[in-house]
Amino acid sequence: MVETSGVLGVVAVALGMVLTPGPNMIYLVSRSITQGRRAGIVSLGGVALGFLVYLLAANLGLSVVFIAVPELYLAVKLAGAAYLAHLAWNALKPGGVSAFAPRDVPHDSPRRLFMTGLMTNLLNPKIAIMYLSLIPQFIDLDEGHVLLQGLVLGSVQIAVSVAVNLTLVLAAGTIAVFLSHRPSWLRAQRYLMGTVLGALAVSVAVDSSVPAKAS
Repeated sequence: MVETSGVLGVVAVALGMVLTPGPNMIYLVSRSITQGRRAGIVSLGGVALGFLVYLLAANLGLSVVFIAVPELYLAVKLAGAAYLAHLAWNALKPGGVSAFAPRDVPHDSPRRLFMTGLMTNLLNPKIAIMYLSLIPQFIDLDEGHVLLQGLVLGSVQIAVSVAVNLTLVLAAGTIAVFLSHRPSWLRAQRYLMGTVLGALAVSVAVDSSVPAKAS
C-alpha cells in the first residue's frame, strides 16, 4: 500500500531535518551536555510525544482538506519548499553556530524536562512544515487509504528522528569534545546537510503532482 519510494523519501526528509540544527537538537544536546544522558532521554520522551501529536492531528484532518482543496495543498507544498531552502541557507551560510557548543542551562526536574521537550517540539516550525507539507507529498492518493498511508509514513519519520536524536543524546558530550578540536569536520557536516536540504527544496518546488480523490 505504501510504496518503497515513499518510505525512502520520508527517510531522506527525516534525516535531512533531524541532522540540521534546530530547536529540538539544540535543546536535547544542550540538556544532555549540562545535565547528563538521563536528562536528555527524558527530554527526548517529550519530543517523541510531540511527534505523535503532529502525526495524529495532521492525518486526521489534513488528508481530507488537501483532497477537497488542492490549491491549499499547492500553497503548503510551496511553503515547505521555501522552508527547506531557508534551512539549507542557514546550514551553508558563513558563521553558523554548532548545536554542540556548550550552553548554560539550569538543571530541571524530570517532569519539567519532559514537558519542555514536548513544547519545544510542538512549537518547532520545522516539524509543523514537515507534517503539513513534506510528508503528504509521499502519499499516493491514487492508491487510496490516505489516512493509513499518512500514519505509516509519519511513523517512519518518528522512528528515524527518535533514533537519530537518541544517538545524539547518548553521544553529545563526546561529539562536543571531538568537534571542538575539528572545526573543518563541523563545516563539512553543515555543507552536506545544506546540500541535501537544498536538493529536497528544489525537488519539492518542481513537483507538479496534485491531490486527487482516492479510489
